[in-house]
Amino acid sequence: MNLLDQISSFFNKNDLVGKNESNDSSSTSNSVSRQNISCPNNGSNQHVLDFSETPSKLTTTNEQLLIEQEGKPPVSIPYSEIAVIIISHNQVSLAQSVMQNLAENGCMLTICDRKYRPVCMMLPLDSHSLPSQRLQIQIEASLPQKKNAWQQIIRAKIKSQAKLLLASREEDHGLLAMAERVKSGDPENVEAHAARRYWQYLFDGDVEFRRQQDGNDPLNIRLNYGYAVLRSIVARAVCATGFHPAIGLHHHNKYNPFCLADDLMEPFRPQVDRLVCIQYIRSKIKHKKLSRALTTEVKKELIEPLTGRFDVDGENRKLFDVISTTAHSLVRFFAKEIDSLYLPIIDDLPK
Repeated sequence: MNLLDQISSFFNKNDLVGKNESNDSSSTSNSVSRQNISCPNNGSNQHVLDFSETPSKLTTTNEQLLIEQEGKPPVSIPYSEIAVIIISHNQVSLAQSVMQNLAENGCMLTICDRKYRPVCMMLPLDSHSLPSQRLQIQIEASLPQKKNAWQQIIRAKIKSQAKLLLASREEDHGLLAMAERVKSGDPENVEAHAARRYWQYLFDGDVEFRRQQDGNDPLNIRLNYGYAVLRSIVARAVCATGFHPAIGLHHHNKYNPFCLADDLMEPFRPQVDRLVCIQYIRSKIKHKKLSRALTTEVKKELIEPLTGRFDVDGENRKLFDVISTTAHSLVRFFAKEIDSLYLPIIDDLPK
């Protein structure tokens, strides 16, 4: 389906969701974005919480997270139902009991700067029953294994980028052919060549866009926020396998404690790109410029689809479940139990 054909029904659906949530007495206020996310570890329904607009006080009461904001009634959520908390407001306070309970329940806490870039992430240490055994498998993985895994990851990423270009521009601009050229370890850096072509055409050539992690333009701000959410989900899935997120396949920055999460999130980045592209196309249709402000509604449009269900290999699955399966496949790949990683090409928008 062409991306333009998806816009109207997709955002109308989100409007309806917003109306339903506003009538739910148990839902949080507009300044706390609450979204559902699956948890394959315990099967419970979980949430992504975003604190970025209103000063908040987070404490613990009766094994639940208590959220207090001035002028609003308190809201409590069981820790077992929380997957990720994202904080970017500089007046959010957390009690020690909050951090302890988040860790004990396998939750991810991400702190972002004013540009919504993650600057701190807290992960649970005791997230797998056999951490030493899994860590040994990770450490003993051979260089050829890591290069092979990186080849598979980059091929999957470029194919996902090509799929998005086909959906939005009706042409892949040669990316599918480029994906087949990726060799073990990507020594020719096909990933970078594909990225330059991808960003050139994704926004229809109407803007002189340059992908920058510290970019302050509307598109980069949205991408950075979406990637921060995605990175949190991937890092949580990595820790659940017993692997250490700092030991990467390709990313090896000594100052980066989440190299492996950054590696494994690569094939899933186009899911964020798709959502930003939809916002960009919608603004063109309405003859309006995108704002640099990340409003509650903009963040909802970026978070909610990432926690929705996608068509994957003929099945209706949540993204967290897919990413968890990918992370566990890396463990089995390093243990020489399987020959390839689980890297599906996700179809269209979430249902």
